[in-house]
Amino acid sequence: MTTPRILSFTLIACTVPTFAWGRFRYDLVSVVALVVAMAIGIVPVKAAFIGFTSDVVVIIASALIISAAIARSGVIETAIAPVLARLKSLPAQVPALAGATAILSMLTKNVGALAILMPTAIKLGRSEGSSASALLMPMAFMSLLGGLVTLVGTSTNIIVSQVREETIGRPFGMFDFAPVGLSLTALGFVFVSVGWRLLPRDRQGNTPIEESAADAAYATEATVPDTLDDTFKTIADLDLANDGVTLSAIECSNGERIEADADAPLVAGQILILEGDDEALASLFSRLPLLPVRPDNDVEKAKPNEEVRSIEVVVQPDSPLIGGSARRTRMQDEYGVKLLAVGRRDERITERLREISIKGGDVLLLQAGESALPDFVRSLSLLPLAERRVQLGNTRQRFGPIAILIVAILLIAFHVVPVVAGFFGAAVAIVAVGALPMREAYGALEPEVLVLIGALTPISEAVQHTGGTGLIAAGLSHMLTGIPALIVLGVLMMTAMACSPFLHNAPTVLVLGPIAVLVAKGLHLKPDPFLMAVATGAGCDFLTPIGHQCNTLVMGPGGYRFGDYWRLGLPLSFVVIVFGTPLIAWFWPLVGQ
Repeated sequence: MTTPRILSFTLIACTVPTFAWGRFRYDLVSVVALVVAMAIGIVPVKAAFIGFTSDVVVIIASALIISAAIARSGVIETAIAPVLARLKSLPAQVPALAGATAILSMLTKNVGALAILMPTAIKLGRSEGSSASALLMPMAFMSLLGGLVTLVGTSTNIIVSQVREETIGRPFGMFDFAPVGLSLTALGFVFVSVGWRLLPRDRQGNTPIEESAADAAYATEATVPDTLDDTFKTIADLDLANDGVTLSAIECSNGERIEADADAPLVAGQILILEGDDEALASLFSRLPLLPVRPDNDVEKAKPNEEVRSIEVVVQPDSPLIGGSARRTRMQDEYGVKLLAVGRRDERITERLREISIKGGDVLLLQAGESALPDFVRSLSLLPLAERRVQLGNTRQRFGPIAILIVAILLIAFHVVPVVAGFFGAAVAIVAVGALPMREAYGALEPEVLVLIGALTPISEAVQHTGGTGLIAAGLSHMLTGIPALIVLGVLMMTAMACSPFLHNAPTVLVLGPIAVLVAKGLHLKPDPFLMAVATGAGCDFLTPIGHQCNTLVMGPGGYRFGDYWRLGLPLSFVVIVFGTPLIAWFWPLVGQ
């Protein structure tokens, strides 16, 4: 036993229990381990930071930005809203939302897909005959299974692809995971569509304050365009109730008011005074050819590269705005702030947006450059509530991310560009076209995961270079000699599944991936199925809320306790092991050329 090998084993022996202990953040543990590795000489300083520039980190970061942009657009919620409106019971709601989450997880990173659909599920869970605690865990579990289908669906697939490239010389392709992943997703879908009954249905989840604020109703206005499709002749043809929006008043282009009646004709230039929450209004503008009424001048910015932000504020009793209106106070001309909507409790607003007389307690939706908002809010005694991602009629922001993602996937699928270039280019394009501000792009990153992977990669390589991985693999190969190959495959999958809740899925793959390759070679078997088994097991933590971000994400809103995950997760884990092992062996033969 050489000194470097002893040191690398000692470091791993200290790091792994620290991960499992959970006393310290896992990203902190990983960077401390990297510093120690440099100090004791098993990781050269020049090679210490290669993990932060690896394709894995770039792909994961890019996928998170793409997911954030799609979530911001609201286009997914809009697309599934008509379907969900027809689902009145849990036996129909659970499969619909779980299936939608799985499908979206195949296109973006699974945690991003879950985050996109969670608000819809939480709102649906509050309705009669539904339950957030019965909806959210099936969605989380299906996001894990859906993420197994493509290279970018989950971090474990990306990391195991890098391990394959380092050990065999070729990475996995974008859709190499699809045969096994799709099969397990289909089996999991069938199971959760029935198994959700094992979950509690009466739990009260935590409601974030920003989500509570999102239920506020706003008054805004829209213009009927000059050219209108023949299918839109009267107000009734707009089907405003489909989006949860009501019509408060109609003003003709000459200033005349007419009755807000369903039979009123739609005429070019009409101003429609509308009321609904921000998501309902965004859905309406994306569905209908109505134009948001905007001032003649766009929001002015102090600097050309300044970002425009939208915030929600409450008018305090001593605000100078009380009694005035956006036009009388010259809100945009004097302050560079645009009024997008006004919310008022227990009173329907029928005036034009610029003419509304502001009252104390009104909720205003404002838009301005970053530098203008702080002074405006402070000087006019306004209380900020939450930032709003307002999407009123902005087609580029609503449909741009989906279009860019589809182009990137096609380029990757036809081998025009590598995966890392395709997803990095897509992330850059999304920010460049304005579909996601840079500030939100940075906020979408999960630095703890990126740091974890970046710090552990050189340590994992050090264990391999010192011969530690080969020593463990040789021992395992000797123990497993004579055991049927299918059982060996299942044992590796179970080992990865057992380690993931305690080590996190990324370290599990970084440690077990190279070992799986050497075990396969020691048993004279092909390494690909063993890598698939490790990726599948590490990506399927259904037993705890801590092994994967998706499980953690639903814990508070679903009102779950630690032990609730076993109810649905244990039988689902059994399904994955029993069916996943032969599926991997079927699609990735254990022996052959």
